[in-house]
Amino acid sequence: MTRKTARENAFILLFERSIKTDETAEEIYAKATEIRALECDDYVREVFFGCAENAKIIDETVERALVGWKKNRVSYVSRAILNLATYELMFKEDIPARVSINEAIELSKKYDDEKTFGFVNGVLNAVAEALGRK
Repeated sequence: MTRKTARENAFILLFERSIKTDETAEEIYAKATEIRALECDDYVREVFFGCAENAKIIDETVERALVGWKKNRVSYVSRAILNLATYELMFKEDIPARVSINEAIELSKKYDDEKTFGFVNGVLNAVAEALGRK
């Protein structure tokens, strides 16, 4: 599986987790891999469970970058994309910041409103700058 496909599968799991608040990350992952046969590799597992374990700090980091926005106004799709890319920016130093941001923009173009990718780009650039990854 390519990194692009793995990133997309991690996004799908993160999106699902944001709307299935009554299920644990383990339950969501098990159902996705066993019932729906979602393809997962080490990267998908690391990102999905890493986002779950570090949800508070990731949320706080994203919220600081949401200048003029409240997190509850951001779509579930954009939130999942922002969380995924922020996890990479915070914990995956082997992935260049530009790659994480560009891949997030591509996910936004594919899964969210056509105007959202500029918002995602702006928020993630602010996150990268705050983390010293620019």
